Amino acid sequence: MTTVEPTRNAEKGARMGIVLMLLATALFSTMDAMVKWLGQTYPTMQIMFFRSFFALVPLAFLIGQMGGFAAALKVNDKKGHVIRCFTGLAALAIFFYCFAHMKLADVVAISFAAPLFITALSVPILGERVGKRRWTACLVGFAGVLVMVNPGASLFGEMALLALLGTVFYSLAIIYVRKLSKTETNASIVFYFTVTCIVVSGAVLPFQWVSPSLFDWALLIAVGLVGGMGQIVITQAFRLAEVSQVMPLEYTHMIWAVGFGYVIWAEFPSASTWLGVAIVTASGLYIIYREAYLGRPRGVARRWHSRR
Repeated sequence: MTTVEPTRNAEKGARMGIVLMLLATALFSTMDAMVKWLGQTYPTMQIMFFRSFFALVPLAFLIGQMGGFAAALKVNDKKGHVIRCFTGLAALAIFFYCFAHMKLADVVAISFAAPLFITALSVPILGERVGKRRWTACLVGFAGVLVMVNPGASLFGEMALLALLGTVFYSLAIIYVRKLSKTETNASIVFYFTVTCIVVSGAVLPFQWVSPSLFDWALLIAVGLVGGMGQIVITQAFRLAEVSQVMPLEYTHMIWAVGFGYVIWAEFPSASTWLGVAIVTASGLYIIYREAYLGRPRGVARRWHSRR
């Protein structure tokens, strides 16, 4: 009985974690679609301000679960927080801008390259060792990125390269979240990033302000609330289940992106995008498998505190 009961609890937790991961992906995908809709009319910084400001409502609950605002205000590594905040800020701004000017599914597809950059950048920044198999997976995955970006094609060009740059910044933010997790609380990592986004976007807001309609006011507020709820749900998913059990479900983001893009904007990814997604997804799943197999968790759960 003592052996069976913990096993049943673990299985129940894994099932709930999978459900929550699917829900979180749906919430983030919905937020992305709203950002794309708003991006046709409003400046990126204005959308970022509302995304960050109203995210404080659900994030206050999340911070409370992580140790409260006393833990959120405590800082041990100032330099690490600064780098993490501004790389995350750059990633957020670039992705929001790209959502407005590219197909939704294309931006999501290119962002799938993040595990490849994270693996590569963890070597010089964190001093981690990466074996030949994962290096090979990174190279294969990068080939998939080149298939998607296809710099010579008029369909992608500079905007795709900008989305790729956003993915690099996103990967750097995740690396520093991993580094900060050794000395900082999750609450402080979440809090200072959110506040940085509010301050920077708020400073630009008076110079770019576009008065929203009543419907768009509702969307701007919803972007923050939905994004904040997504962070709460995904944090709980990683508490209940192993990273290797829920992380592959991130790739369902592509299904949502294609669905929203087709229904709202009549967008559909090209053949090269699908081929690149298949290559990048396969290499990303292999990297996740190797990390689980080697028993060296990379703090992937914490990376979600830097997402969007």
